[in-house]
Amino acid sequence: MQVTETLSEGLKRGFTVTVPADALESKRSARLVELGKTMNMPGFRPGKVPLSIVRQRYGAAVEGEVLEQTVNDATREVLDGRALRPAGQPRVELVRGGDGKGDLEFSIALDLLPEITLPDFSELSLTRLTAEVDDATVERALTDIARRQRSFETIEEDRGAEKGEVLNVDFVGKIDGEAFEGGTANGVDVEVEGPGFIPGFTEQLAGLKKGDTRTINVSFPADYTATELAGKDATFDITVHDLKRPIDPALDDALAEKIGFENIGEIREAIAGQVRGEYEQISRMRIKRELLDQLADKTDFEAPPGMVDAEFGAIWQRVEADRKAGQQDADDQGKDEETLKADYRKIAERRVKLGLLLAEAGRVNNISVTQEELFGAMRAEAMRYPGQEQQVIEFFSKNPQAAESLRGPIFENKVVDYVIELAKVEDKTVTPEELAEMPPADL
Repeated sequence: MQVTETLSEGLKRGFTVTVPADALESKRSARLVELGKTMNMPGFRPGKVPLSIVRQRYGAAVEGEVLEQTVNDATREVLDGRALRPAGQPRVELVRGGDGKGDLEFSIALDLLPEITLPDFSELSLTRLTAEVDDATVERALTDIARRQRSFETIEEDRGAEKGEVLNVDFVGKIDGEAFEGGTANGVDVEVEGPGFIPGFTEQLAGLKKGDTRTINVSFPADYTATELAGKDATFDITVHDLKRPIDPALDDALAEKIGFENIGEIREAIAGQVRGEYEQISRMRIKRELLDQLADKTDFEAPPGMVDAEFGAIWQRVEADRKAGQQDADDQGKDEETLKADYRKIAERRVKLGLLLAEAGRVNNISVTQEELFGAMRAEAMRYPGQEQQVIEFFSKNPQAAESLRGPIFENKVVDYVIELAKVEDKTVTPEELAEMPPADL
């Protein structure tokens, strides 16, 4: 085998490999002889079929098998012999040969993993923000639960609706005088000056009473999810059927029993536990972001171009999809495509570098994902599809590549936890509002 290096530029490497025709023929003949030992054919004793007949029967299949094996073995030998660590699968292209005639020549192109010197993680300084669950937060959540269990009684008085009361209405939405899809409903309960509708809709219902009709004017928000309506002016023809007042249940044990708890104290404890878990998730997200921002400043190595291209391609595909759906990020609006691509390529490069740094930290410190952890992730994913849990587990079992996609986030979190343990961490108690104020993400 003859190997010629054709490219050595930064992390890019290229080789041309030539395998002599006689070496290929030797492999083909050896494989045919091996097949002939187990081949059965009428008129011949088992294992005694002439090689010419074996070649006639299996020659084409053996040709492809030997070609693939030779290319794989030769590629591995090139990489191992030069102690090269590829960043992804090497790209192999056939130059000539492979048809059973003459020498085989093929090219190998690859990006190398950069040499990474890990920073001293003990020198990192991080702040872990925490927030206490106060009584007011629990009471607000408990009040929301009670509101969802509220009942209604009809108001018999002949008067207009007041804020907080509920009108049962029909409505027909129109744009330029024409009803639009999804804008018509019958027998809908609407809280006067309440949330959940287009801005300005419920505010214009005040004063209406049973039997009234009214046409109101609204404007759909510019970022409305239905892009065909976003930013447009509309009218709604309202017909009132009934006026009701909500009756919220008392915050007592009867409410608790109604929703499956023993007493009201147990609900409060459950709410506090849920809120505490949410605070912990936000706290972890913030310290992880701070850690990644600091590590990004220490990625003083070149990112493999192929990996950056692949990451950028995935990011840009999502950007274009969002743009077509009318959901472009506010920070991107007004930028030309060249500027956007430059910005997102920086993000892609940052992600690749951070991924490589964390991967190296995991490799050096023998951090890995156990099968139990992987199975746990599969089960958690399956729980997202009630009633289809078994099908999801079977999907992962039959698709190893899909299962492996769950390994990356687990590995990253384990490495992040390891680094945080080594870093200097200051715990700081803040208000829930301060905890929720996520700082802008760095590129």
